[in-house]
Amino acid sequence: MKIHILLLGGRDLEMLEIKMLMNNMPNSLVFDNQLSWGDAELSTYSNVLKEYGNANDVDIYGIELRENGISSIPANYHRIDHHNDFSVKPSSLEQVAEEFHISLSREQQLIAANDKGYIPAMQKVGATLEEINNLRLRDRQAQGVTMVDELNAESSIVNKTIEQGVIVVKTSANRFSPICDRLFPFQKLLVYNKSELVYYGQGKDNLTSYFRESIKSGKMYHGGGSEGFLGTVQGAFSDKQLLSIKKKLIQLNKQ
Repeated sequence: MKIHILLLGGRDLEMLEIKMLMNNMPNSLVFDNQLSWGDAELSTYSNVLKEYGNANDVDIYGIELRENGISSIPANYHRIDHHNDFSVKPSSLEQVAEEFHISLSREQQLIAANDKGYIPAMQKVGATLEEINNLRLRDRQAQGVTMVDELNAESSIVNKTIEQGVIVVKTSANRFSPICDRLFPFQKLLVYNKSELVYYGQGKDNLTSYFRESIKSGKMYHGGGSEGFLGTVQGAFSDKQLLSIKKKLIQLNKQ
């Protein structure tokens, strides 16, 4: 019987649920390097690839790991993701469940919906307000959001501006989810700091098309459907470049 190895990507509630599922599966090994979204690279598991790569009795699954800097992907490696070129796929939790023939509970289905399409996706499958608030809080905690981050989000929102129909929030925080959750429902939202920015909401597909080369090069990413998110990888652009991207995002949303 084959051994199944899972390499976990950036920590959030979905990733923790995948870890829990696979820890309970026979013949499975889960490697968790405690990565954030910004450093979720396959290269961080190079030692595992070196030991188990191309082994006939092993299948390796990378969960939402960027493959930048890897010269040769092992033949027994499988990528599970639902961002960028994989954005049409189900959530990673659903893909894992299908791969290993696992039936998801209602809560797990809500976790999958939250990760794939945020609050609107949870509402679509009948989540109550209590369930939504509970899952969003747990997701923020899984991402490493602290009480300081929560308070920072509130102070950042106080100074929000509206630029050509887009809510714009400049923050010193490294976690944007507490800001998004407090401003929901929104149509167009842009949050940024000195090292990254993320756009959420209407017009995302048009923006994704415009920035396709930056996405292809690994400097930007997107997901969450037609009204999901488009963001820059942390540190991929200078302050000046980020401000230029911010300006272009707002201009394109006028069209």
